[in-house]
Amino acid sequence: MATTIPTADGHAPGEQPEYPFYLDRPVSDDRVQRFLEAFAAILQYSEYRPLLDSYVASTARCSRCVVTCPTYQASRDPKDIPCHRSHLLLDVYHRHFTLGGWMQSRFGRGRVLTEEILDEMIASFWRCTACRRCTLECPLGIDHGLLAHLGRYILSMAGIAPKALQVSVREQLEGETHNTSKVPAVALGATLEFLSEELEDGLGLALEFPVDEPGRDYVFFCAVSDYLMEPETLMGNAAVLYAAGDWDRWTIGSRNFDGINYGLFYNDWHLEKIIRQLVGEVDRLQGRTILIGECGHASRSAKEFVPVFGGPKPYPVLNFMEYTLQRLREGRITLDPDAVPERVTYHDPCNIARSGWIVDQPREILKSFVRDFVEMEPHGRDNYCCGGGGGLVSIDEIHDFRMSVAGRTKAEQLRRTGAEICIAPCANCKKQLKELVEYYELPCQVMGLHDLILRSIVIDGAKSPSQRREEMLALAV
Repeated sequence: MATTIPTADGHAPGEQPEYPFYLDRPVSDDRVQRFLEAFAAILQYSEYRPLLDSYVASTARCSRCVVTCPTYQASRDPKDIPCHRSHLLLDVYHRHFTLGGWMQSRFGRGRVLTEEILDEMIASFWRCTACRRCTLECPLGIDHGLLAHLGRYILSMAGIAPKALQVSVREQLEGETHNTSKVPAVALGATLEFLSEELEDGLGLALEFPVDEPGRDYVFFCAVSDYLMEPETLMGNAAVLYAAGDWDRWTIGSRNFDGINYGLFYNDWHLEKIIRQLVGEVDRLQGRTILIGECGHASRSAKEFVPVFGGPKPYPVLNFMEYTLQRLREGRITLDPDAVPERVTYHDPCNIARSGWIVDQPREILKSFVRDFVEMEPHGRDNYCCGGGGGLVSIDEIHDFRMSVAGRTKAEQLRRTGAEICIAPCANCKKQLKELVEYYELPCQVMGLHDLILRSIVIDGAKSPSQRREEMLALAV
């Protein structure tokens, strides 16, 4: 059971309404009016109204979505039923923004927004991992994940949003570094120099990461955490590019090298500005294709929204796993089938799997060199969320909720596979799954797909995978 969490302003539970996170610059006055004004503005300047009209007319409250929601399956709490959460917002829309709702209000009917309902929204919208698995079961096709996102968007425009996300976005859009981890360009250079030395030690190849090289085919954006906490993923990306003969075709931009876009989780305005910033870096470098690393949400935000906000001729977007599979099929990279003796499973990040975009590609890569591969059930488009989706993994205040409720189903899935390695090609999923492994004491290592490729790739003139393993074993002793 999730633990009790202090309120945003430090009051003890019971003194003030509970929130599941620390609010950034919390507002206390005229919250209802702020919410309604923000809602009205979003309706005026976006295309949400036709969708909401359709959903209000359907009035789906059948609760069939409970059979797909991992959060409800763990909590059995009615507030975690996706359609219950959706109707918190739909009822307010119907009452305050439709003619029918206004007419019903003349007879004392309809759900008027109150402080209590607003508090329920704040808590409920941020218990949803936005995995959108419930959309697969809804008989009327209601996208409850999208409605949770819209609720968060309205709240944030009214001044109510988690500090963890707001601070990161503020640095990305207004700070000197323009990335969520406040990594300056000089630190990027030092990190890349260090990783070049690591690659030389590991592979026996002297590689210098290209930075600010104009006119390259690929401008590369990964989650900034790959430079700091997941360097094996980045080095695996680099090894594939070199082995495929594309080392002179890619570059990293020094002014914007972070593929993270937290606007996808809670604010369309931020989402658009971050996309335009990313596209601006490709313009500056005169690149041709946006190459996104393994981060699931960075991939989805670029794939879906560069065509929307990227100008009249948007750049094509390629996920790195798509790139690697292309080169594998062309015979331009070789992976040693003896390099991975462990049992391996694969976690589908919701942001790239739910739509069916990236499901088979990583499996084709893994099965080409991993002898003992086992699936989680269910998987692919039907996968269960890691429990940290929708930005929840970045909110440390809800760690216990992420472990004991939102992530419980995924932990049980992982345990049943008996896998020693779980591949999770997403920065957020990796963080959440590593914490789940520790919390539930699972005998499993979590890594990215290209971490495993780095162990297995065969490159002419480089150390062989077996030689690299022997050196690692010698170091361990």
